[in-house]
Amino acid sequence: MIEPSQADFWMVLRARLMGEPGVCVQVERHSGSVPRERGAWMMVFSSDVVGTVGGGHLEFSAIARARSMLSGAVETLASHRYPLGPSLGQCCGGVVWLQFELIDLSSSKSIATSSIDSQTKIELIIKNLLDGVVTLAPVALFGGGHVGKAIIGVLGGLPMRVSWIDSRDEIFPAQLPALVTCEHSAPIEAAAFDLALVPSGARVLVMSFSHAEDLEIIASCLLRQRERADLAFIGLIGSKTKWASFRSRLRARGFSDTELAGITCPIGVAGIEGKEPEVIAVAVAAQLLTAKRS
Repeated sequence: MIEPSQADFWMVLRARLMGEPGVCVQVERHSGSVPRERGAWMMVFSSDVVGTVGGGHLEFSAIARARSMLSGAVETLASHRYPLGPSLGQCCGGVVWLQFELIDLSSSKSIATSSIDSQTKIELIIKNLLDGVVTLAPVALFGGGHVGKAIIGVLGGLPMRVSWIDSRDEIFPAQLPALVTCEHSAPIEAAAFDLALVPSGARVLVMSFSHAEDLEIIASCLLRQRERADLAFIGLIGSKTKWASFRSRLRARGFSDTELAGITCPIGVAGIEGKEPEVIAVAVAAQLLTAKRS
């Protein structure tokens, strides 16, 4: 099975759909305790599966049904109800409704119309799948240094859509996770007001290559909060000493203690020790997931 957390996941999926038909199996709705949320999906091919709807007998049964569709043994089925009880050997106790859709780019049964080219069909399929995942949280990461790269490596496998921003255009790597987009911004703090890069509800992480840039980004985020109050989290990398210095400078610019209380510094969940970029990345990702639920 190919896991969605792999960096080349979407490239793999595109290539497979260009070469052979598949059946998209998606969680349409659910009730009670279930293994995956609405919008979770897998693409079933004749000899492989991309993604997951929760594993176990539920997934085994869904894969068998999808492959029967691929072989033509059964007709396309819009939706099927799966009670997660003794009949499936699962004790979750809930009910899952799975939607099945045959995707064959050489056939009129494809979800896309035959009047557009295959590559456009693929992009529409990918967009539909992404739109179905309702838990994608927006994240804006300011800074492309070692810690920033490590954080991207972790966030790339999580249900988050990331804008990666830096004043240095050349620092971004060529290969990126599918839900990460890079943006060069000079001055970098201007991006804090760009709703396309930092949408409402975004979690903001600040870790540029210089303290001067960090200060300006934080000031811009505070101004945005003053005007719109729409950022879910603002985190600044650094020590308590760094934040004490920043707090003094920001007070001098007219920001109140109430406004400054909206900044989290240091960042990362407590109890995770170590200053290696990878360790920081895990701690920060865990903090963002907590912020996502709040």
